[in-house]
Amino acid sequence: MAKSENLNVSSASHHGGDDGHHDLEGMRVMGFWIFLITDFIMFGTLFATFIVLNDSTAGGPTGAELFEMPGIIAETFILLTSSFTSGLAVLAMNRGNRKALIGWLAVTVLLGLSFISLELTEFFTLVHEGANISTSAFWTAFYTLVGTHGLHVSIGLVWITAIMIQLARHGINPVTKRKVNIVSLYWHFLDVVWIFVLTIVYLMEVM
Repeated sequence: MAKSENLNVSSASHHGGDDGHHDLEGMRVMGFWIFLITDFIMFGTLFATFIVLNDSTAGGPTGAELFEMPGIIAETFILLTSSFTSGLAVLAMNRGNRKALIGWLAVTVLLGLSFISLELTEFFTLVHEGANISTSAFWTAFYTLVGTHGLHVSIGLVWITAIMIQLARHGINPVTKRKVNIVSLYWHFLDVVWIFVLTIVYLMEVM
């Protein structure tokens, strides 16, 4: 009888541990959504600031004069392609194919690095042409908004790389699945933000 009771206690304890694990995973997912909402608010504020300061060039160069759209279009194509490869990584994970999952994440990282490289090249070119962050309020707003997005992309690249290492060591399990799903959502979010950057910062300025 005592043995049976011990088994019941052990079983209950085991299930309780599972419930605690699921609760913890759920809290981490909820925490990510809270983070994403705060990021959405922050980018909304930066976009609003840029729009207000759009004409505040202090007699200096304007975006229409200095923006080189071929490079911007290339950045857009690369980042949107990285969103597609991120989606392919999730599909590979759902099929249980760890090799393909890591491979598509690696391609996403390479595309993200290409995007950052083009963006840094753009910044250096603008500075060389006399438009740095202190040239006018317009350029301050520009570098703050676009630079903040670039910083988020860089953080995402480190994040994805860390997850790739965990996948190589531990394989596909509930924890790594949650991390891949979250980082994929984060990456798609950055792509959506970039579409707004392309439209509001670049296209509306040159048009």
